[in-house]
This record gives sequence, C-alpha cells and structure tokens, in this order.
Amino acid sequence: MRDYNYGNYLLSLREKSGLSQKELAAKLGITNKAVSKWENGNAKPGLEQLIALAEIYGEPLENLAKMQIKKQGKQITKIVVTGGPCAGKSTALNWIRETFSKKGYAVLFISEGPTDLINGGVAPWTCKSTIDFQTTVLKLQYEREKIFENAAMNIAGYDKVLIVCDRGLMDSKAYVNEYEFMQILKRLNLSETEIRDNYDGVFHLVTAAIGAEEFYSSENNKARYETATEAAAVDRRTLNAWTGHPHLRVIDNNTDFNSKMKNLLSEISALLGEPEPYEIERKYLIEMPNIAKLEKIFGAKKLDIIQTYLKSTNGDEIRVRQRGQDGDYVYYQTTKKTINNLKRIEVEKRLSKDEYLNLIMQADTNKKQIRKTRYCFVYNNQYLELDIYPFWQDKAILEIELSSENQQVNIPKDIKVIKEVTQDITYKNFSLADII
Repeated sequence: MRDYNYGNYLLSLREKSGLSQKELAAKLGITNKAVSKWENGNAKPGLEQLIALAEIYGEPLENLAKMQIKKQGKQITKIVVTGGPCAGKSTALNWIRETFSKKGYAVLFISEGPTDLINGGVAPWTCKSTIDFQTTVLKLQYEREKIFENAAMNIAGYDKVLIVCDRGLMDSKAYVNEYEFMQILKRLNLSETEIRDNYDGVFHLVTAAIGAEEFYSSENNKARYETATEAAAVDRRTLNAWTGHPHLRVIDNNTDFNSKMKNLLSEISALLGEPEPYEIERKYLIEMPNIAKLEKIFGAKKLDIIQTYLKSTNGDEIRVRQRGQDGDYVYYQTTKKTINNLKRIEVEKRLSKDEYLNLIMQADTNKKQIRKTRYCFVYNNQYLELDIYPFWQDKAILEIELSSENQQVNIPKDIKVIKEVTQDITYKNFSLADII
C-alpha cells in the first residue's frame, strides 16, 4: 500500500532544504527516480539512506524512522474514471458521490485537467506544440493528485476515502504518439509503469459515439471539439493507453444509460470490497497464439511478472507479485479464499519495494517461483490477460475477469481454445508452482 503520508513528509523536508530531486539524488549517489518514488509513497529509503537524509536535512534520525513505520488507519483508494468524449463521466461522478458517500466514504474528486486548462485559455491551439500542452496537462494532474492524496491522509471523521480522478495521467497518451509521450515523461522524470499503475482501479466509459451514436453531443461541454468519428478514435486510443493496468474495466453502451451507470457502480463496489471483494474469472488453456498479431490488431501490452507464494496456516492462497517491464516495477500482495468454482474473495494491496523484499523471506519453499510474460488487451469491451510460461512452447493460459457469473465470454477467433480450465486445479498458478 502506498504510504502517502511518509512520502509527503519526505517531500516537505526536501523542499524546506531547497534541494531539487536531482540535487538530493546526487548527494545520496542514487537516481532521482528513486527519490521520486519515495516522495510518491511507492518506496521507502533504507537505513543507510535514512542516516544520510537525517544529516542532509538536519532532522533527527529517530523522527525519520518513526514516520517511516507509523501506521495509518485510513483505507485510501484512488481510481480513474476515463473514456472517450461524451461517455457520461459527469453523470457518473454524481452517481459515485451519492452512492459511496452513503456507504461511509469521504469521496474526493480531482477535476479533468484538460477541460480546466482549455476553459482557462490554455489549449492545444494556444501552445507551441501538442507536446507542450500535454506536458502541462500531465504536470497539473500529477501535482493535483499529490495534493489530494495528502488531504485524504489528513481528512477528519472518515476511515475510508475514495479519490476519484476525472481522467488520469495516462490519458495524455491518447493525444500524442509513442515517441512524444516518452519525451513528455522524460521532461517530468516519470515512467509509464509508475504513472499507469499509480491507481487502484481504472474504469473506462465508452463514448456514446460507439454504440449510442444518436446521443453523441458537445452541448454539455464547451471544451469538447471532437466530431463523433473523432470521439470514437479518441476513445480507442484512450483505452489503448490504459491497457496493461492490473484492474481495467470497460463500461460499454450495450444497455440503457442508467444501466451503464449501475454497471460502473457495481465494478467500483467490487474493487472496494463492498460488501466483499469477489473475483470472478474464467480461464482457458489455448494454443500458443501469434503474439505479433495480437500486438498489431488488439494493441496487446507486454508485462513481466514474478509471482512468489507465501506460507499460509489457514489454507488461504497468499502471494506477492512483481509486475512491470524493463526494470520499472510495481509490487502487490494478494490473498485469495475460494468460495465456489468461479468466485473467490480476493484482497490485494500495493507494496513498497522494501515491503515486497521482506515478504519474499516468508516464501513457501514447497512452491516454485512463477515467472511469466503477460499480454493484456481488450476485445469486445472485455479485458483479457494472456500468460506465457517458460515451460510451455505450444500453449498458454487466457484469463478473463467478469462482473457476474452469468456474463458472456467473448474470445477472438484467432485464439484457439483447447479447453476451459476454470475449475481444473492443475492449471492454477498455485498448482503450476508445485515442486515435483
């Protein structure tokens, strides 16, 4: 779980010292990306680094150590509601506020940065380039989120806080090409994995221009300038930008609008564990697909995963996972309890790198560490995850998370299913990790 409070504490000390992230990193002999992760609450300094920080900041070491281990009682969840233009986000935000306020949450909203900038006179057509505008958008969003995360830690009278972002950091990628987006991230000293997986859940509302064309309009948003055709293209690019997030859900227009909103609330409730954090999934053994084709046609995103099972005394499945690519990773702990053949209670929390490394010491030595390559993609508004294991050359596993046990499953015709293995324990990761 991200420790926003400690991250903001380190940020305040650095700002008070007058040092930039780059200057502090140079003094410590580390990268400024590492400093950024500390201040985001995604990682914590080790003992040697704490000693050095105490000397640099003139802060007692015991203060730095105490703040690092201090436990916070709040459950803070940060989500993104995104999608194409005219997807129903404004209405959705009202439904979210009303629904989850009644469930005892403090609901905080971060408004849509591009709309605020355009209404304030800063627009793509007033900036020198699209890159300049999207850099401004991403920087504004990044700073706003830090402010709201700090506010969430200090909000009084609530144990549960839901931060709702009207669009998130990855939305900028829908308006530039891959190279330009990498240049934006470089300017801001950020990485794609870091900003994409900085949210607990991402909920993509499909634009009315896809499936509900008669309702597409720009009348309710003065900053909206896209035609229906352009809106559909933006929708697809936005969805592609977020593909690869561990909890991406697509809310389509296959129902009436009220049902669309109810589907969204149901998906958010499932993420929050209201009333219980159920995971419903179907799993298939498939022939090894043409990966290049999946990447080209469906925009499949590659991730490397290392999964380690921990010792458990009550029969629960407990694992820690490293997830990312090219040395840029995020870390999770997941606990699963089986309810029936399709449904399991799943509780997941984000870990810092140090927390992850400490938990690795509790590994179940009767289980092998699972290493796999995952390709994530969207097909017919369902989020598919395809896992390739090093010990199989001719087959792979396809998983689809569902919102209900009766939901219809759609699989691309190019993927050849050998058999469904949802109820076959021999194809669960837990079983594949058995030492023979």
